[in-house]
Amino acid sequence: MAKFRSKYVCSECGYESSGWMGKCPSCLKWNTLIEEVIEDAPLQNRTLDLTLPQITPLSEVEVMAMARIKTGSNELDRVLGGGIVPASLILIGGEPGIGKSTLILQICAQIARSNRVIYVSGEESVGQIKLRADRLDAVSDSIYMASETSYEKIEGLILKEKPDFVVIDSIQTVYSENLSSAPGSVSQVRDVTAKLLRISKKNGITVFVVGHVTKEGAIAGPRVLEHMVDTVLYFEGERHLDFRILRAVKNRFGSTNEIGIFEMTSKGLLDVANASSLMLEGRSSDEPGSVVVGLIEGSRPMLVEVQALVCPTSFGMPRRQATGMDYNRLTMLMAVLEKKVGMQLNAFDAYLNVAGGFKLDEPAADLGVVAAIASSFRNKKINPSTVFFGEVGLTGEVRSVNQMDKRITESLRLGFKRCILPRVNMSTVSEYKKEIDLVMVSTVEEALSETLS
Repeated sequence: MAKFRSKYVCSECGYESSGWMGKCPSCLKWNTLIEEVIEDAPLQNRTLDLTLPQITPLSEVEVMAMARIKTGSNELDRVLGGGIVPASLILIGGEPGIGKSTLILQICAQIARSNRVIYVSGEESVGQIKLRADRLDAVSDSIYMASETSYEKIEGLILKEKPDFVVIDSIQTVYSENLSSAPGSVSQVRDVTAKLLRISKKNGITVFVVGHVTKEGAIAGPRVLEHMVDTVLYFEGERHLDFRILRAVKNRFGSTNEIGIFEMTSKGLLDVANASSLMLEGRSSDEPGSVVVGLIEGSRPMLVEVQALVCPTSFGMPRRQATGMDYNRLTMLMAVLEKKVGMQLNAFDAYLNVAGGFKLDEPAADLGVVAAIASSFRNKKINPSTVFFGEVGLTGEVRSVNQMDKRITESLRLGFKRCILPRVNMSTVSEYKKEIDLVMVSTVEEALSETLS
């Protein structure tokens, strides 16, 4: 007779313990151990496979050239490294309502022109998905729908139909009947994903897995889930805005620095080829606190508007708020302004916003952020045809940034006339002096004197 027992599994790293602990001893995270009830099968029912695997010298391994499959979206193909690699397992995560199912359905409609696709949904009925497909004009005879949550039935369907692509929406709803834990638990997500991985590699089937995210922004389930799959894509953006950003945080077949930008419309997600123009659309050029910064996302240069508002505080402790930028980075840059420039910001609230819902992760935006805060504090507007590049250090120096030629070329394309950039980058941009006004600065104080005087 089978026996039942409890174990505690860490949702971050998969560490298992016989008793509950407040802090995981493996990843040192608090309150991550979740109780799971498991069934111990009798020993006489277990079989051991002692067949040893074959080994092959690396020099004799034959590699088959696999052509990537285009998704019909240039933005998605860029993030994937040129297209979908056959027999890969791709995980797509994002907040509810961000557009994951819409993106998946549009991909299915494109690849179904020459491939058979099975779309398995554990959250919606077949009729509900058909309504979305009609709206997106994504109906195809090569897309086969199923509404199922039992992994054993899904596996049987895959092995019987042998499709080229399989979509599981979402992995948290699928459960294996061999495990007694609830769907979405650490054990279920880990076991089902491992089985899907084996099916994908053994049968040459490409599998898309949709995953929910937690309130912290990470994909729900054990952290080991991201290590098992070939590619992890995060869908970012504000649900109330039209822009969506697809970012690869793991990609075994391409770079993880590329991003894809989409616009959500009534007809689905559309590629945004000219992201800079879209990000700067509607910009107010006559108000203090508005600055344009030049970024590099992967191989793509982008210009983004940074807005700052500095006003007297009504409380004893001034407020600092950053939307689209790390809060600690903002406070550090404000400390540099206080110490090196002499701005007394300790009695003022400071609010920073990156227009369009974009997030600043690159240090090259530091100089633009500092200029925006100083512009709002002194109530002096900056020339709207000026763009900023440069990292700011704790001693107030402006440090070099890479790929300066791409940033300046993008600025010229959009009609900017002046660039504020680090002096140490002078040798790499000398060829652009005849096309745009290049202002070389070494310190934050020097940069502000050039723009706010």
